[in-house]
Amino acid sequence: MPTIKVYPHPEYAPDGATLEAVGGTSICDALLDHGVDIEHACGKVGACTTCHVIVRQGFDSLNLLDDNEEDMLDQAWGLEQQSRLSCQARLDSQDVVIEIPRYSVNHAKENE
Repeated sequence: MPTIKVYPHPEYAPDGATLEAVGGTSICDALLDHGVDIEHACGKVGACTTCHVIVRQGFDSLNLLDDNEEDMLDQAWGLEQQSRLSCQARLDSQDVVIEIPRYSVNHAKENE
């Protein structure tokens, strides 16, 4: 079972997090299942960038980006070469290390 290590994030994981997930699970679902409440405004269909993460290790073990995800990532805040939409990035068997950017394009959160 792959492990996801999450760098500390002031809102979602103040102390960081380490969690296990079944291969084939999206990073977003794994985070949500373990209490890391990352934003996912579009309902996890890859139509926004609120679940954007930067994969610091294990990027090549994830499924390939499709054209839609690449197009959406162009709108993400803090885009980097190893950025992914966590709702579209599916785990294989390798561990990954991710960073959740401090900001997203979703300026008005539904919870507030």
